[in-house]
Amino acid sequence: MSRSSSRWTQAEPTEKGFTLIELMVVVLIVGLLAAVMVVSVSITGRDSELEQESQRVFSLVKYAREKAELQTREFGLLLGNGRYEFLTYDPRKLIWRTVDEDESLRLRELPQGLRLRLVVEGREVVLKDPENDEKKTEEQRKKAEAERVPHVIIYSNGDLTPFSLSVEREDPVRSVRISSNEEGVIEAGDIVEGKKS
Repeated sequence: MSRSSSRWTQAEPTEKGFTLIELMVVVLIVGLLAAVMVVSVSITGRDSELEQESQRVFSLVKYAREKAELQTREFGLLLGNGRYEFLTYDPRKLIWRTVDEDESLRLRELPQGLRLRLVVEGREVVLKDPENDEKKTEEQRKKAEAERVPHVIIYSNGDLTPFSLSVEREDPVRSVRISSNEEGVIEAGDIVEGKKS
């Protein structure tokens, strides 16, 4: 009899799910934490996108300079409105060409809201918008490719064209300047608020 009665006893409930109120409380807490993080980032004034892009340009210029010295060949930095790429001089064809053999020196586009400003040997350079290659014939494309000349030249002995390159955000106005000093050292400044460099 005891066996049969134990068979008929009710099993204890196994697992219990979350109630709607518990889920709403968790969503509220996550929302508050996200809001606090957004407010704290805007209060400190950090612009991680500007910092990241300026650091990338700085590192790539230094990298191209080291590569020029190691490989004893010339490299150059060609800039456009919101974009930049590195070129290398081809002494056989007598042209500046894209660096196809090194992915890190490829054409790069800046994120929306950032732009470049370049001063070479004391003069500001007007950076052009990229041309629409789709409307060009193959011959026109090859001619345009052959006529490209970099704004900043990095020589095989490590010398480079004196330059000052700013990565800027227009709203709010912020900028980071990357430049070469009189000794040829490439330096990057901190974010400057409220004025264009």
